[in-house]
Amino acid sequence: MNVSKEVKVGLFMILSLVLLYFGFNFLKGIDFFSSDNKYYAIYRNIDKLTESNQIFLNGAPIGRVSEIIIQQDKNRVVVELSIDSDIIVTRSSVAVLNGELLGGRFITLVVGKPDAELNPKDTMQTDVAKGLAELIAENAEPVAANLQSTLKKINGILDTLGTSTRLLNNMLTDFQSTPKNINSTIRSVRGNLDELSGKYGAVGDNLNKTLTELQPTLNNFRTLSDSLKSIQLNGTINKAQQAITNLNQTLAKLNKGDNTASKLLTDDSLYVNLNNLLYNLDSLANHFNENPRHFMAPLGKSRKKIQRELEEQRKNGKN
Repeated sequence: MNVSKEVKVGLFMILSLVLLYFGFNFLKGIDFFSSDNKYYAIYRNIDKLTESNQIFLNGAPIGRVSEIIIQQDKNRVVVELSIDSDIIVTRSSVAVLNGELLGGRFITLVVGKPDAELNPKDTMQTDVAKGLAELIAENAEPVAANLQSTLKKINGILDTLGTSTRLLNNMLTDFQSTPKNINSTIRSVRGNLDELSGKYGAVGDNLNKTLTELQPTLNNFRTLSDSLKSIQLNGTINKAQQAITNLNQTLAKLNKGDNTASKLLTDDSLYVNLNNLLYNLDSLANHFNENPRHFMAPLGKSRKKIQRELEEQRKNGKN
C-alpha cells in the first residue's frame, strides 16, 4: 500500500501540532500523566494573576492556575486551582494571592489545622498578601516623622549658616578697609622714621664734635691719673720699706737679750714672781673674806691674837 506524500505531510503536521501542544503545556507545568484536583478561589482583584501561574506550599510547587473566570455581575473573579491530588486540602486552608517584587504573581497555599477535608470543586478561603505599596504605606509614617525632624534640623543649620555668612561678609568688609588703614599707618610711621633718623643724625654729628673737643682733655686726665698712681705707689712702697726696717731693728734688739723686752721673752723669773704675787693676793683675799674683823677692827689686832683665832676656828671645824 502506497501512501502519498500529501498524507505523510499531513500526518507529520498533525503530530507536530500535538507535540507542540503537549510540550507547551508541559513547559507551563501541566502534567498530563498526573491526577489533579480542582478547587476554586474567589477574589475581588487578582492583581494581574494569569493562567498557569504556580501554586506553592511551603515554597514547593504543588500546582497551577488552570482557569480564570470573571463574574462581572458579582464584581469578582473566580480562579480555578489545579492542585496535586497528593496534597490534602482542609476546610481551614487559605489560598493567599501573593506576588514578587518585579511583578510576578503566584498563589501560596496555607494549610490550616487538620480538620474536615475539602472536596474537589469546592471553594476554599482566600486572602491577599500585603504588597510593596502597603508595606511602604505602613512604614511611611515613621519615615515621614524622621524626615520632618531632619528637615527642621537642616533648616536650623541653614539659618545658622545664614548668620555665619552675614558675619563673614562683615568681616570681609572690615578686611577690605584694613589694608587702607595699614597703608596710612605705614606712611605716617615712615615720615616719623625719616624725621627721627634726621634728628639722630644731627645728634650723632654733635656727639662726634663734642668727643673731638674732649679728646685733649681726656688725654690730660689720663696723664694726671698715671702721675697720681705713680706718686701714691712710690709713697706706699717707701712707707712699707721703712716699716720693714723698723721691724727688723726691733727683732734684732729682741734677739740680743740685753733689754727688758728680750728678758721678758727669755727669762721665766718674772713669770714665777707674778705667779707668787697672784697666789699671795688670792690668799689675802680669802683671809679678808673669812675674817674681815682682822682688818676692820679699831687699830687692828696683833699677830698672836689672829693666830689664836685661826687655831680655834680650825678646832671648831674639826669638831
